[in-house]
Amino acid sequence: MWDPVQYLAFDNHRARPFFELVARIRAEHPRRVVDLGCGPGHLTGTLADRWPEAIVEASDNDPAMVTAARARGIQAELLDVRDWKPAADTDVVVSNAVLHWVPDHAELLTRWARELPGGAWIAIQVPSAFDSPSHRCIQDLADRPEWRDRLAAVRGQGPEAVAERDHAGPPRTASRHRAGILQPDSVLDPIGYANVLSDAGAEVDAWETTYIQRLSGENPVLTWVSGTALRPVRDALDDAEWARFTAELAPLLAAAYPRRPDGSTWLPYRRVFTVARTAG
Repeated sequence: MWDPVQYLAFDNHRARPFFELVARIRAEHPRRVVDLGCGPGHLTGTLADRWPEAIVEASDNDPAMVTAARARGIQAELLDVRDWKPAADTDVVVSNAVLHWVPDHAELLTRWARELPGGAWIAIQVPSAFDSPSHRCIQDLADRPEWRDRLAAVRGQGPEAVAERDHAGPPRTASRHRAGILQPDSVLDPIGYANVLSDAGAEVDAWETTYIQRLSGENPVLTWVSGTALRPVRDALDDAEWARFTAELAPLLAAAYPRRPDGSTWLPYRRVFTVARTAG
């Protein structure tokens, strides 16, 4: 389960890509706007502000996030993104920082492009950090003998992960990080997403951005990844194991991301954006 409070600790860094994504959607009077993976709902409301006449549909597959969104007045539903089907009046679909958790999500994009009405917009943003120093530190630590068996399922190598692959993806009740965050995932580069959606008949605008994020505090990169990439690890460990794992991880991250003389730390973070409009 994700922690909405931890997730919002870096709200400015996480919100900026959302606004830069949505700014490229040129829909004027959409009938229905869908936020897939709405998280705690703090950004969903901005979709309603932009398109006040539209029905805003929101969902997430994490109960804690849905609860947090509902507390903000968002009518969020508990739903796995892979089970979502577009209503006939869906004109805008936004999925921000979600699909990197879903294996083979390119197939979802193809299906959405074909099922949505003509002229509908699909806008997605996915982090592409699996080759970053932070993720390599996590992967290297998880691969040590004392952690290898304990984190096998998280690393995509346990019986759970094998069963999931054999059945074309995790069970519908699985949380979004069950795909094995410590294994390279199915995130594509901008050309890859452009090819997928162009092949489905859509017009595509795809790009990537590396944000140079300035973090502060003790172990800021550890705090950052604790709100996202480390959640599957946290869920797999008990409290004592988690404390030991993060204690071992902290110096690795500190070495990979040295603190500046003023106490701040730079964290480069790459994200891939795709905005497409369906044919018709």
